[in-house]
Amino acid sequence: MGDWLTSDFFSIIAAAFFVGTIVGLTGMGGGALMTPALIFLGVGGASTVVTADLTASAIYKSGGAITHAREGKPNWALAKWLIVGSVPFALLGPWLIHQVAGSADELDTLLKKCIGFALLFAATTYALRLVINLHRSRHGGLAPDPDPRIRPLVTVAVGALGGFLVGITSVGSGSVIMISLVMLYPGLSALRLVGTDLVQAVPLVTAAAISNIALNGLDWHLLVPLLIGSVPGSILGSHIAPRVKQSYIRRGIVIVLTMSGLALLDKSGWAPLGAGEDQTHPGLIALTGLAMVFVLPFVWGLIRRAEGMPMFGSPTVAELEGEIPADTRPAESGTAPNDQAKLP
Repeated sequence: MGDWLTSDFFSIIAAAFFVGTIVGLTGMGGGALMTPALIFLGVGGASTVVTADLTASAIYKSGGAITHAREGKPNWALAKWLIVGSVPFALLGPWLIHQVAGSADELDTLLKKCIGFALLFAATTYALRLVINLHRSRHGGLAPDPDPRIRPLVTVAVGALGGFLVGITSVGSGSVIMISLVMLYPGLSALRLVGTDLVQAVPLVTAAAISNIALNGLDWHLLVPLLIGSVPGSILGSHIAPRVKQSYIRRGIVIVLTMSGLALLDKSGWAPLGAGEDQTHPGLIALTGLAMVFVLPFVWGLIRRAEGMPMFGSPTVAELEGEIPADTRPAESGTAPNDQAKLP
């Protein structure tokens, strides 16, 4: 028992509980937040962390998928074609990355670079999703289509990209695949999109976990506290979600993903940033996060103006994400409530 109850054990539980709560609140950010958090805690190498995180994800994602499956929300045909593409590449990705890396140190460095770029990609896809939602809001949106015509080839390709990315980094099962579904099948409701993504994510993450376990083994001292912390955290987050403004948290996640991605690239010795562990730039990372806090709202305002809207006002980010119905919010900037959904 003594080799279990260490400071690392309780640090992992605390980190997992925090990340689990965020996932329960927003439905996003699981692997994208947990993997870099564990790497920065120094509780294991990148390959060990990725394997444990994927295994934990395969366990707790199953509960959400079962719930959505019982309610009949997923689009099963769409999920099927995603799985056809994702599972083989989730199995293949870890083997390829091991072949490319010549040694354990090279593997660790390469994985940190891959995870860093994956985090930046995840942050970008979330921002792109907001822009797409804003454009659709501006032009009246699209008619609901709960059973769209499936495009097998491109859907399989999306699954393959997501599977490859998840297999290597544990990041992307929600971010990359979700934004692709939003663009390919815009008529699907948010609930059906989430349900479909959860259902396809279970075999995807399970395949990725199996492949990584076969190559790296499984560190139970990492997996057990991950589950102890993440499961109650996700339950707590789900219960308090209706009383919390998720849009603020999601924007915070984008900033954290960007800073974490840059920090991992910095640690890995990515040439534009430095020479690795001995030459890091924490000041630059912090400055990037600070700049995002102040610059992004201005950039968002310019995007709104390009769509013919005022720089600030309705629809807000919360409305675009379905958190607040646009026609029920108080009037802003002299716009009557009933007119907000009909902006010119």
